[in-house]
Amino acid sequence: MWGGRFAEGPSAVMREINASIPFDKRMWRQDLRGSQAHVTMLGKQGIIGAEDAAAIHAGLDQVAAEFEAEGVRDDLALEDIHMFAEARLTQKIGPVAGRLHTARSRNDQVATDFRLWVRDAIDQAEAALGALQDALLARAEEHADSVMPGFTHLQVAQPVTLGHHLMAYFEMFARDRSRLQDARARLNLCPLGSAALAGTGFNLDREATAKALGFDGPTRNSLDSVSDRDFAIEYLTAASQAALHLSRLAEEFVIWASQPFGFVSLSDQWSTGSSIMPQKRNPDAAELVRGHSGRITGALVSLMITMKGLPLAYSKDMQDDKPPVFEAHDLLGLSIAAMTGMVESATFRLERMRAAAEAGFSTATDLADWLVREGGIPFREAHHITGRAVAAAEAGGIRLDQLSIAQLKEIDSRIDERVYDVLSVDASVSSRTSFGGTSPKRVREAIAAARKGREEEER
Repeated sequence: MWGGRFAEGPSAVMREINASIPFDKRMWRQDLRGSQAHVTMLGKQGIIGAEDAAAIHAGLDQVAAEFEAEGVRDDLALEDIHMFAEARLTQKIGPVAGRLHTARSRNDQVATDFRLWVRDAIDQAEAALGALQDALLARAEEHADSVMPGFTHLQVAQPVTLGHHLMAYFEMFARDRSRLQDARARLNLCPLGSAALAGTGFNLDREATAKALGFDGPTRNSLDSVSDRDFAIEYLTAASQAALHLSRLAEEFVIWASQPFGFVSLSDQWSTGSSIMPQKRNPDAAELVRGHSGRITGALVSLMITMKGLPLAYSKDMQDDKPPVFEAHDLLGLSIAAMTGMVESATFRLERMRAAAEAGFSTATDLADWLVREGGIPFREAHHITGRAVAAAEAGGIRLDQLSIAQLKEIDSRIDERVYDVLSVDASVSSRTSFGGTSPKRVREAIAAARKGREEEER
């Protein structure tokens, strides 16, 4: 298709390194959709005749039906999905197919196709994260009162509820969806009509093609239009952040499913066994989600490095923009689906969680707060007194709330029987009533607000 300037064909190696159809054929739907919008505009503007436009429309429908039924075969001689689709169109309707490429270049064509594809990918990821949020909401509501240890440095810190813990991930994924929505809004301008780099002398209606393809309008600078891949980098940035959050949740499941913790039992659907140790129940799905986060972040770095030194406008380096995006999209979709399944089917072992919370002196801060509140003691002094109480309980192999009042008064005479109202794990979580806190009341309020938000989003 571009051979008129050349006396010889490309070498076999050149043909292989130059071809992108093995991976960009994934964009065939976007490519044909863009072509339909382009030929409609060409016909309405009188740039091509009405009969030719109608023939091309019908031919593109035939090509779409063929690709849907048979897929797209790799043809390295035709380089990419754009040339392959045009070649199939030519075989179906003859030379009139050559009018389709009037007033456009592969540069603005691929930029448009890729934006359409990334926009679809964002919509899919955003919907999948919404489903994961729904799963977290359901389990959080189920366990709004279930006590577990909260950790810092992976050491028992203060008691929280499992519902509160799960809602923390709901908030993370809400931010991920927000980032995807922001990226979608910025990418939603149409490059079609920018041609190779300088625009075109034909009387195009770029507003019409943008509207037909669901864009908010046309891009404003033809040089930027064909050379911009910010939209792909932004998608990968949002995908990497989401993968990071998925990895953190996956790591929690890996730790919680281990025998020393025993906080959760993963279903058979999301576990595997060992080839040699019959007793093993491995959280492989969670581990793979954790591993995929590295590959998704690697895709972001790959594309950023590809783009970092390119002068305006288009360079062939940009052909390598799609493989990392495609890989990240596939891995992100798998990771979200796996974590959604694990959240929905996990069996939480509440007695183990409660026992861990009770065993770790997790109500020590409640004792210090009580001393401040009821005894008027400065917090730093209260902290020291509480440390002595923890040491006494540890020496006796008992919980804080099992220390006798005599033992507590020996540590500080200002302590009285009212302190037992705050020393149990249930009292501790119930007392955390500040906005965003772990008290069951606050957790249920957060769940109700989140459900309302999700319902409004779905409307």
